[in-house]
Amino acid sequence: MSADASEHRQVGPNPSDQDTVQAADVRDVVHDQTLRTQLENLAASNGSPEWLRRTPAPDDHSVRDAAVLMLFGRGGQPRTDAGRGESSRLADFGVDDVDIVLLQRASTLRNHPGQVAFPGGGRDPEDDSLVAAALREAQEEAGIVPATVDVLGQMDPLYIPVSKFQVTPVIGYWSQPGAVRVMDKSESYSVYRVSVADLVAPANRGTFSRPDLKITTPAFDVGVLKVWGFTAGILDFALDHLGWAGDWDRDVHIDIDF
Repeated sequence: MSADASEHRQVGPNPSDQDTVQAADVRDVVHDQTLRTQLENLAASNGSPEWLRRTPAPDDHSVRDAAVLMLFGRGGQPRTDAGRGESSRLADFGVDDVDIVLLQRASTLRNHPGQVAFPGGGRDPEDDSLVAAALREAQEEAGIVPATVDVLGQMDPLYIPVSKFQVTPVIGYWSQPGAVRVMDKSESYSVYRVSVADLVAPANRGTFSRPDLKITTPAFDVGVLKVWGFTAGILDFALDHLGWAGDWDRDVHIDIDF
């Protein structure tokens, strides 16, 4: 065999490398489809039975419709030691790199100032649906392009007496995830893609009480944010329903400054 022929035969990638790449691609597709199915089931679950015991919305014009976007994507890495310790366990479910978008509201807002929340807000007259409202707010607050979001369903609405909003959680999968950022400082103080590993880590979980509001809620301390209240309650239910959460100590108190 000539030297030229030998060199030509060696130009292409090693077949074993191709097999490895193809196997990785297949695994990613399977994991993505599994994640989408899980999120669709989460939307179809309607929500926690705890929600049914909440104060029903009054039948008058004081109630305003709102929606929040629970946007799951891939590419997030844990920021805490506890979260990094959960990565291997979550890898068994194919969700070790899954994250969700959370933001801290500006301290100057009238409703829920400084609180951590999902992107979202009240439905405006130009919004043709609650999904449209959630996507518009996500773009305005966090720079999320609506066309990159696959909407997989929505859960039953929850009435929030303190702000008189009836809030519908919209479940989305970020098919083309990217950076998030504060778009309007009058609306948001910070925005993050928070790793699910940081959220499910038992050392990052506990409860928070507000005696003035007579409430106790689940709480999460993920290093860059502390989550409590409405958002923490939904996260707590979602992580359990998705099968990602582990055991955590409900007697641990998480301090949150206001």
